[in-house]
Amino acid sequence: MDRESGNGSDDCSEDAVVGNVNKFCVVPPGYNSQPRRGHLIFDACFESGNLGRVDYITEFEYDLFIRPDTCNPRFRVWFNFTVENVMVGQRVIFNIVNFSKTKSLYREGMSPLVKSTSRPRWQRVPPKNVYYYRCPDHRKNYVMSFAFCFDREDDVYQFAYCFPYTYTRLQSYLEAIEKKNLDYFNRELLCLTVQQRRLDLLTITAPENLDPDENQRVVFVTARVHPGETPASFVCQGWIDFLVSQHPIARVLRQHLVFKIVPMLNPDGVYLGNYRCSLMGFDLNRHWQDPSPWAHPTLQATKQLLMDLNGDEKVDLDFYIDIHAHSTLMNGFMYGNVYDEEDRFEQQMVFPRLLGNNAEDFSLANTNFNRDAVKAGTGRRFLGGALDDNCSCYTLEVSFFSYLTNSSSVPVPYTEEAYMKLGRNVARTFLDFYKLEHLINPKPTAGPQYPRGQRNSSGRGKDRERGRESRGSRAMSSQQEVGSYAGSASGSSLEAMPVHFKMHHRDGKKR
Repeated sequence: MDRESGNGSDDCSEDAVVGNVNKFCVVPPGYNSQPRRGHLIFDACFESGNLGRVDYITEFEYDLFIRPDTCNPRFRVWFNFTVENVMVGQRVIFNIVNFSKTKSLYREGMSPLVKSTSRPRWQRVPPKNVYYYRCPDHRKNYVMSFAFCFDREDDVYQFAYCFPYTYTRLQSYLEAIEKKNLDYFNRELLCLTVQQRRLDLLTITAPENLDPDENQRVVFVTARVHPGETPASFVCQGWIDFLVSQHPIARVLRQHLVFKIVPMLNPDGVYLGNYRCSLMGFDLNRHWQDPSPWAHPTLQATKQLLMDLNGDEKVDLDFYIDIHAHSTLMNGFMYGNVYDEEDRFEQQMVFPRLLGNNAEDFSLANTNFNRDAVKAGTGRRFLGGALDDNCSCYTLEVSFFSYLTNSSSVPVPYTEEAYMKLGRNVARTFLDFYKLEHLINPKPTAGPQYPRGQRNSSGRGKDRERGRESRGSRAMSSQQEVGSYAGSASGSSLEAMPVHFKMHHRDGKKR
């Protein structure tokens, strides 16, 4: 593409996409006058933006190229860009032509998200106007085409692969919680990224649990190691929202457990609009075995903290959960490890089963336990072997698109609120788990229920026999405190952006 003239060029390699388009006006070939209304202006030079190139095909059609991850051309999935200078009633087809993945939820009805200046809430482009197919004009790569009609001249329209969740949004969210001065919430700087952004560590627990003489039961959570997997941040925010709330279950969990949360493991990748990699082109979730302090500082700092907790005589590190988003499967589900020890394998199956009872969008059918060799460098696999035998390590996945319930065979598209609801449901499932383990008393009491647990001879204190230990001195005071959390997704319908026409793309097969 000749960016000076705005004309598309067939001579430009599809792989030669380096930076994002910056207020790039696309005009017809040979047009030399000032741009006029209807000559679309594309922009992705903003936080988490991604669009590397635009080719003019006809006045109704444009080929769009995803900018590959920085320093790694293999990954091209995330897109996030704006379009302005439109005409009322202007009909277009956008073809996203260089996806690096072939399997996609676009086959199942997924469609891009859109919002505009006057309608700032995200909604999906109608699926009937979306096509996903192999295109002979682009090396037989898979292409996603969607038709759209602009209806408001002064609006700036934004299109994205999924709901964006930026580094700045996270910082604003955490600052808002800090301003509440909650004595059970602590935010600290774990380290700085290569580009000097914060790696935040959150600790959520009752203040007395941080007494150096107290034993701690720790649940460790990470999210957004893959920057384009934005649903992970919404799930994590829902989890945090619940834990810092005044809900009775949240209060009980804070009394008995210490939650350590790293909500964004890859801040640089998120800021840059990458899909999978860090600034330097590393897939951080393949470097847990030997992270470099200069190339993978966030991973190195997080791993060191986990190793320190694991070796602390006063700490039982019970869970490590890494939150991701999945591009080909529906629902929420988990990946776990396979162990030779039958007791350990059975133990780690308990939490997913309990979560399935609490979250209608969680799928036990998709939940899988494996020791796939290609996953050896992931957090789940590496930590499953490096941490104490009684630490259950999971990857929590959630679909980029939708979920199925037992009562419906029609996929329900996820919303931001639905993702956060899953996070709340994961958080409250810990009450069920620790009640089952007899570490939280399921009935009201006026006094202590169980003695503080004693460590075994090795000092690790990880024996999980029922009734062995509990934070009984801070047990629940009323039956109400073990009631169900009645979270619900809003599912609010948004005003439909009009697409008042049917257009059939060349060689495009409608789903």
